Amino acid sequence: MDGFADYESHDALGLAELVRGGAADARELLEAAIARAEAHNPKINAICVRMYDQAEAAIDAGLPDGPLRGVPFLLKNLHAPYAGAPLTNGSRLFEGFVPDHDGELVRRYKRAGLVIFGRTNSPELGLSYTTEPSLYGPTRNPWNLDRVAGGSSGGSAAAVAARIVPAAHGSDGGGSIRVPASCCGLFGLKPTRARTPAGPAAGESWAGMSGAHAITLTVRDSAALLDAAAGPDAGDPYWAPRPARPFLDEVGVDPGRLRIAFSARTPNEVPVAADCIAAMEHAAQLCRDLGHDIEEAEPTYENQAMGRAFLTVIATHVRADTVRRAAELGRAAAPEDVERMTWALARMGREVSGAAYVDAIHAIHRVGRQVARFFVDYDVLLTPTMAQPPIAIGALDPMTEDAESYIAELKGFAAFPPLSNVTGAPAMSVPLFWNADGLPIGAQFIGRLGGEATLLSLAAQLEEAAPWADRRPELAA
Repeated sequence: MDGFADYESHDALGLAELVRGGAADARELLEAAIARAEAHNPKINAICVRMYDQAEAAIDAGLPDGPLRGVPFLLKNLHAPYAGAPLTNGSRLFEGFVPDHDGELVRRYKRAGLVIFGRTNSPELGLSYTTEPSLYGPTRNPWNLDRVAGGSSGGSAAAVAARIVPAAHGSDGGGSIRVPASCCGLFGLKPTRARTPAGPAAGESWAGMSGAHAITLTVRDSAALLDAAAGPDAGDPYWAPRPARPFLDEVGVDPGRLRIAFSARTPNEVPVAADCIAAMEHAAQLCRDLGHDIEEAEPTYENQAMGRAFLTVIATHVRADTVRRAAELGRAAAPEDVERMTWALARMGREVSGAAYVDAIHAIHRVGRQVARFFVDYDVLLTPTMAQPPIAIGALDPMTEDAESYIAELKGFAAFPPLSNVTGAPAMSVPLFWNADGLPIGAQFIGRLGGEATLLSLAAQLEEAAPWADRRPELAA
């Protein structure tokens, strides 16, 4: 491929070091990333909006001297405004929407020196654990093109797995970073609630359940990107506890002897595939070998109330999003504007009273307090990331008319991640296991609220003991 020949041998920090040392320049790296995008995207459909002109213009204007200067980067096509670039949120309803400003997160990425050259595919409004929007078509898993890449940050995960970029932006409201990281054999960290900014358009997303960060090839890239993005924006309604030191400084630090609980029981009692249990057990044994204390235990909380509240919050926000966008277009929202499942959620949200919404928020906060008590005795909770390995493309159809079955199938695919969204706690999917079919299956680690430092130091320890960055799908070999 054209461009910098050694491109795929480096993570994001490695590429930035080459630029700083003069061994490569930003334009060479951009050309390398674009060459790989043009070669691989026809097969995996990871990138849905090209922003090549904007990237070249940013380089010509002079990049900031940030820690990731010159590194090619991709934005998820969901709630991350970039002035002058389309933002459709995976939906026909948002076709033609071009923000006139950068979101605060994008501003911080630009200040870090990242070269943003495209948007990655996302399901409509981020509402699925697979990335198969009617608007752009399915994103395919580079490890097996017949399987899903996960969602909702599936385009970002597929792009990193295919080595188009070493890291890409994602967001996570119910597992949307961790699920695709698991499906694509990558590291995915959901930060503590309000760790990264949602503004200026909003102070929070999905009542604080959703937050933005990245899917990365290495742990240190995740830490560096979090350092670049973290911290409150002016006027934020609340923010995460300040870290004791930069997150990158936690990579390589001995986490000490951690008390790690593990459980493969799903909150909604759906069955868990043997491969997903095996991935958790493999991670547990690796933690034992590293000297951590491991025992089977799980938090006690109102899981049914949590499930109802989780769905209530999402449905009401979907309703608000569709009504707001239709009003911008000068008309009422109609079923043909969105996929059937999106419309079903919007109708569900329309029926929620103000009192019912407040009750849902109270339930979410109550569960957060219940789970926090568990972390008095344990540092980390280990579970499978997924209840099933990556499923076939088309198995979850957003155009189905059977909303009840669709939601049940969603829960059966990824039952574990929403707990940390509800509680606000940080959580990560770590790629330590591949099944007999060659599909990656992640292990999820949940930490205390504000405890990214513990997770990152543990992740780096696991990465050193069982490296994964050199494992790549045949597509990218």
